[in-house]
Amino acid sequence: MKKVVCLFLFSVVFANALANAGLAKTPQMGWNSWNKFATAVNETVIRSTIDLIIQLKLNTLGYNYINIDDGWAESRDDRGYITVDKKAFPGGIKALADYAHSKGLLFGIYSDAGTRTCAGRPGSLGYETQDAQSYAEWGVDYLKYDNCYTDGSLPQKRFPVMAKALQATGRPIFYSMCEWGVEKPAQWARSIGGNSWRTTGDINDSWNSMILNVIYNDADAELAGPGGWNDPDMLEVGNGGMNDDEYRVHFSLWCLVKSPLLIGCDLSAATQTTLSILGNYEAIAVNQDPLGKQGKLVLLNGQHQIWLGELSDGWAVVSFGVVSDPQKVTFDVAQMTGMKSYHVRDLWAHKDLGVITGPLTLPIDYHRCVFYKLTPAV
Repeated sequence: MKKVVCLFLFSVVFANALANAGLAKTPQMGWNSWNKFATAVNETVIRSTIDLIIQLKLNTLGYNYINIDDGWAESRDDRGYITVDKKAFPGGIKALADYAHSKGLLFGIYSDAGTRTCAGRPGSLGYETQDAQSYAEWGVDYLKYDNCYTDGSLPQKRFPVMAKALQATGRPIFYSMCEWGVEKPAQWARSIGGNSWRTTGDINDSWNSMILNVIYNDADAELAGPGGWNDPDMLEVGNGGMNDDEYRVHFSLWCLVKSPLLIGCDLSAATQTTLSILGNYEAIAVNQDPLGKQGKLVLLNGQHQIWLGELSDGWAVVSFGVVSDPQKVTFDVAQMTGMKSYHVRDLWAHKDLGVITGPLTLPIDYHRCVFYKLTPAV
């Protein structure tokens, strides 16, 4: 009898451990409501965004998660189960998840490892099992889990509780941990079932915020990879705080460092330039490269930055200037990659630049980047 019980318990633990197995083989891609809509998100916005993802064919590029951020929850019922803000979401969450699934998309939601969310809605602390059950019943595929209004305990104590609750549902639910990098989640999040973890504070739609976040994110680059990713926060492309050249830098860096690619703009107002940036399939291919190796900052000075990342079939490099005088710099490819002769592909111009032997000359201009893919010349 003891043997049967032990086998049963092992089977339950093993099944739970596999609940989110196979997720995050590459960084997640999709759309999130927060950067543009904050708590003004509602059912109409989500339904129209689902439709736009399909109409604009962004799903064919990999943008498959449609995620509601903070602002959807209202209170708890007398049994402690989370209830939905009926004014904003009269049809409920399950209907939205079903609608996303009917279009071939995946659906995400938000909660917090504290008593309240950052916007003051009900948090999941003490209700992890009930909330995870609700999410699974609604058909949720993704949970962003924040870190406001805590009980003072470390996130290493609170975040695993929700991880276990999600796993116990038996439904594969992507676990996106938003701890802001304070307790170095890159060093422990994967071990508790995290699929991505914030390494920074919140991004805002400005050059300085974007650059600081990606630099902070660089610290634990070696800890990211298939199954779990460092997250310098969502994309601001198209929200108007930066110009198009700066958004190209933003997108290039997020692709190179294997960041999650979560669109944060109102797609109904997106310009053709915004869509061309978000739709750069060659840049996305770098982000989704199966090697899953995060690119790193290899040169930082007062004039320019150079970032380099290894790919399954070569290397990718991003460079840009931070001073107004255009210049050119020489990059020793052989020293950095071992390649003495290599093909160069311009990923923004979608053009081959030929075979180069020896150092690579990189144009450097103010807040404008080049994004090259380098592959060995045979």
